[in-house]
Parts: sequence; structure tokens; C-alpha cells
Amino acid sequence: MNLTISGHHLEVTPALRSYVITKLDRITRHFDQVVDVKVLLSVEKQKEKEKRQRAECNIHVKGSDLFAESAHADLYAAVDELVDKMDRQVVRHKDRIQDHHSDARRRMVA
Repeated sequence: MNLTISGHHLEVTPALRSYVITKLDRITRHFDQVVDVKVLLSVEKQKEKEKRQRAECNIHVKGSDLFAESAHADLYAAVDELVDKMDRQVVRHKDRIQDHHSDARRRMVA
């Protein structure tokens, strides 16, 4: 799995990098066919203080590309919300590609 973590208008500290990596382990635990992960962390210059910190993620899995984004006042909370969204998408993708009717076909043939 290729992992790219980049920052826009902020420096990605080692603590932030390790936090993102530990959170993304949850996705690879559910689905092992993840090819490429790109995470973009950014701070937008808005007048309102909430929803300034943004986290975006592109995941290339076998079969498709998944994208999610999250915005929050705290960057760590934005990363948490982002990983929750990506985890739901990955589990849904895995459920779609699995063949759920294999037992029924075997019974029909026999």
C-alpha cells in the first residue's frame, strides 16, 4: 500500500503523521486490497473559525476509487470523521464485490 500524506498551508508534524497512519490501519484491517492512499490535510482561511481544518482522502482499491472529505474546527477531529467515512465506503465496496450467492448456485446445480 502506498501512503501519501501532504499538507496545504500547514506542516505535517510527525505526531500528526503517526495519528493518520494509526487511524488508516482500521481501513486496511477491513479490506486488504488497498492499492494507494492519498491524504491531504489543509487549513482554509475562512472568517468563521469552525470548519477551518479540512482533511481529504483518495483511496484506490481494487476495482474503484473512493473519496471522502471532512471539515472541523480541530484537525484531529476532522481526521477521525474522515476515517469513519472512508471505513464505511470501504466496507460497502467490499460487500458489493463479494459473491453472496455462491451457496445457492451450488445447491441449484446439485
